[in-house]
Amino acid sequence: MSEYKPLVVVGDVLLDEDIEGVSTRLAPDAPAPVVDVTGDQRRPGGAGLAAALATRGGRDVVLVTALGDDPASEAVRRSLRGRVRLVELPLNGTLPVKTRVLAGGRPLVRIDRGGGAPGEPDAAVRDTLAQAHAVLVADYGRHTASAVREHLAAVAPKVPVVWDPHLKGDVPVPGARIVTPNAAEAMALCRGDGDSLRAFAERGADLAERWRVAAVAVTLGERGVLLTRPGAATPMLVPAPYRAEGDACGAGDCFAAATAAALADGALPEEAVQRAVAEAAAFVAAGGAGNPSLWRTPPPDARREVPETDPFVLAEQVRARGGTVVATGGCFDLLHAGHVGLLESARRIGDCLIVCVNSDESVERLKGPGRPLNPLPDRMRVLAGLGSVDAVAVFDGDTPSELLGRLRPDVWVKGGDYSAEDLPEAEVLRGWGGQAVVLPYLDGRSTTLLARRAAEAAAPIRPPGR
Repeated sequence: MSEYKPLVVVGDVLLDEDIEGVSTRLAPDAPAPVVDVTGDQRRPGGAGLAAALATRGGRDVVLVTALGDDPASEAVRRSLRGRVRLVELPLNGTLPVKTRVLAGGRPLVRIDRGGGAPGEPDAAVRDTLAQAHAVLVADYGRHTASAVREHLAAVAPKVPVVWDPHLKGDVPVPGARIVTPNAAEAMALCRGDGDSLRAFAERGADLAERWRVAAVAVTLGERGVLLTRPGAATPMLVPAPYRAEGDACGAGDCFAAATAAALADGALPEEAVQRAVAEAAAFVAAGGAGNPSLWRTPPPDARREVPETDPFVLAEQVRARGGTVVATGGCFDLLHAGHVGLLESARRIGDCLIVCVNSDESVERLKGPGRPLNPLPDRMRVLAGLGSVDAVAVFDGDTPSELLGRLRPDVWVKGGDYSAEDLPEAEVLRGWGGQAVVLPYLDGRSTTLLARRAAEAAAPIRPPGR
């Protein structure tokens, strides 16, 4: 499995066009303003804008969308080339073009042209979603999400899915992590009494329950974002960090893209929403979707800077300076004192500690239905937050042998009461002169025991005689 799975954006791309000018008079034949054009710009909109925004910071982004052979589709391809990878569905028709005429920076009229229907997805779409680190559905009511709904439903239990809905689009797939309707959409989708925070909290909770999603984040413009969960009485309100003056066009795409990126990084929903609110405010203050700096194409040979916590880069750096690379592995489904003690001891053996953690699919195969208790992004975030852990890597197999062959640690550590020679990884380590060792494990500490105790504590107490 690649250490950098992409963020996949699925949705409807539009071509946005702004005709800018000044207006100082009315037409002589009608009470309509005359606009003297000073410039114009064209850029991808809808899911195209969301995908471009998701690439900020060097993130690898794949856009799954419907494109055709028309000039608007070609313009979108040119704008996104070198920025995102495209996986295309056929488009029966032409790409929608939305043209705004602005005078003094304020829109006077919008003209919509074109439109088509997406064709059937191929195996490339299925494979792209299966490899996603997180998924953002940018639904603009043009039915791309509907065309790939089966594949979206398949990945929703495995990776974070953020769904930005549209009144003319499809309903979110069950299991989506966060759905992001704006205030108008929430009011149209779920009737309520007024536009108070309480009314939006009730709408959000009702929608989360109706859609069977983990959370609904209702964007309320200047008031911020209200994060609600099914049946929850008290939502979380995340206010904007400051009053952002500027063109709000694309702010919803920025919020959704930032939310998906944060979840891909392992953030909790509450943390993801806070980060996304701040990014959306900065986006609006910088000029929104019309900010020319958003569309400055990076040089063709630009490469994404690898984070310092990349496990493979870290291992190479430590080896280059003559240090000792230590690795250990496991499910780490419910971190407990036994894990912490093992990790602290392992870190003291060498100059860095890389934790190899089982993917969700691997945990389920090893532990059975109902496991893992915590999804992979949460487990990775907890591990990475420990002072003893320098980096985290993920493997899909029943053993980390393939991953170890790429990391090539000097020492492989396991906790338990068995011989190091019995470890399946021991033979792999010998291939480059590495050593497998076993460290003492705190007796009576295990995820299974903790889960059993929690279940017993939660069981109802029966009255005497029953």
